[in-house]
Amino acid sequence: MELTLSTPALFFSAISLLMLAFTNRFLALAQLVRTLHSEYKTKPSVVIMGQIKNLRRRLHLIRSMQVFGITSLLLCVLCMFLIYIQKMLIAEFIFGISMILLIISLTLSIWEIQISVKALDLHLSDVENSGKEL
Repeated sequence: MELTLSTPALFFSAISLLMLAFTNRFLALAQLVRTLHSEYKTKPSVVIMGQIKNLRRRLHLIRSMQVFGITSLLLCVLCMFLIYIQKMLIAEFIFGISMILLIISLTLSIWEIQISVKALDLHLSDVENSGKEL
């Protein structure tokens, strides 16, 4: 495979969109944490505390997703610079690491989505159980 400047440049749009999605997830969760925190302060509940712990785990995962994604982007820039100065062997190695970091970021994203779906399933089952009592 021949590595040209356009190869790592293709990562820019993909990683930028991923970072936007990760940031939006983070902001939504941060707002939910604030809401649950104030709700817990007025009316402490084991359920709310469980939700807050779940959200903490998801926030840590999103932070890791962002770190791996940003590092991948930085390595793409470094790779482009190395290609520019004709250091092809090092550039290929750096680009490989960049792809691995992006894979890790996407894998963490899948994990975070699974945790999110489990939390929503608990809410839905609670509503379904309440509906049966009516």
